[in-house]
Amino acid sequence: MKRRFKRYEEIEDQQVNLTPLIDVVFTILIMFIVIAPLLELDRVELAEARRDIKMERISVEAGPIIIHVHRDNSVWLNQQQLVLSSLLDLLKQKRLQYPQARPQLYHDKQAYFGTYQVVKNAVEAAGFEEMDVILKP
Repeated sequence: MKRRFKRYEEIEDQQVNLTPLIDVVFTILIMFIVIAPLLELDRVELAEARRDIKMERISVEAGPIIIHVHRDNSVWLNQQQLVLSSLLDLLKQKRLQYPQARPQLYHDKQAYFGTYQVVKNAVEAAGFEEMDVILKP
């Protein structure tokens, strides 16, 4: 009986060494602290709403470059349907014609966000710095 009791004490006295686990956690934490400032995030700056406006429709003046994304994710440029792969070339041509213009994107709420992202990337790659986004209900 005494031998069994001693074995039980020996097993209970063993301790788990947490030092390697803590080292790994601190290393990962330091990596996140170092890498986080280097990440670039796309930020959307929203215009400040006027306080005196009630929820009403705001009329938007039509520009020379109008992009429509419909509910079925079809993309139209100035009332002509197109394939997304040709959008960049067409926008570059429009940039040469209208260097000061700001593209207007009418995006249906039911359309995929990925379609918006592709259009936004094409607008940026064509050299435009700003774009109006008008959500269609």
